Amino acid sequence: MENYLAELYERDLLKLRDEIKNFKDDYNIWRKTDGISNSAGTLVLHLTGNLNFCIGTKIGNTGYVRNREREFSVTDVPRQELITGIDNLIEVVKTSLTNISQQKLDETYPLEVNGQKSTAYYLVYFHGHLNYHLGQVNYLRRMLEG
Repeated sequence: MENYLAELYERDLLKLRDEIKNFKDDYNIWRKTDGISNSAGTLVLHLTGNLNFCIGTKIGNTGYVRNREREFSVTDVPRQELITGIDNLIEVVKTSLTNISQQKLDETYPLEVNGQKSTAYYLVYFHGHLNYHLGQVNYLRRMLEG
């Protein structure tokens, strides 16, 4: 299971990076539209903050300190900085998950988000969260840029 987790996260983080690269106009990365509360840039900051903390800090012991409020308040971060953040996150996830033991996966995850569950449960949960927002970024790009 462990190698599949690292591979799935890497695959979908690369898709997120491609979505940001595929925006034709940097302005649209930070643009919202009627009924949409977060821009693609905000979603990238949120995902990189969330996964750096939930996987990097809680599993990989990276020491990353999350500032969730900043994820939703900062705007106009340059595209390349967002891409670099995704690339760095890919390395954190690969380092944290590639050789994770079954014992570690079976342990109770060190942070209660949705009840006390195993680390494996939360890794699937966080992967679903990543894909939910990845879909939003894709839809926003297509909606804003045709």
